[in-house]
Amino acid sequence: MRHIAKLARLGLTEKEMEKMREELSAILDYAEKLKKLNTEGIEPTSHSVAVENVFREDKEKPELVEKEKLLEMAPERKESFVKVKPVF
Repeated sequence: MRHIAKLARLGLTEKEMEKMREELSAILDYAEKLKKLNTEGIEPTSHSVAVENVFREDKEKPELVEKEKLLEMAPERKESFVKVKPVF
């Protein structure tokens, strides 16, 4: 535990080191239990819940986007751009 604490640059007291040793031992024991599980036929996963893309493909819909109409509604414009106040 001293070596691990030194590598992690942890300044642990003897009491803290003993507590960490017990916790690390419990974690490693649990990992050993997991190694004994039969995972044959189970596909590896990266998420516990099935994740799928719920977004639609981004497509332009010309009937909805009428550039000239939008530009006419702008308070100020310059050529085919909407003119806004400077931010900086």
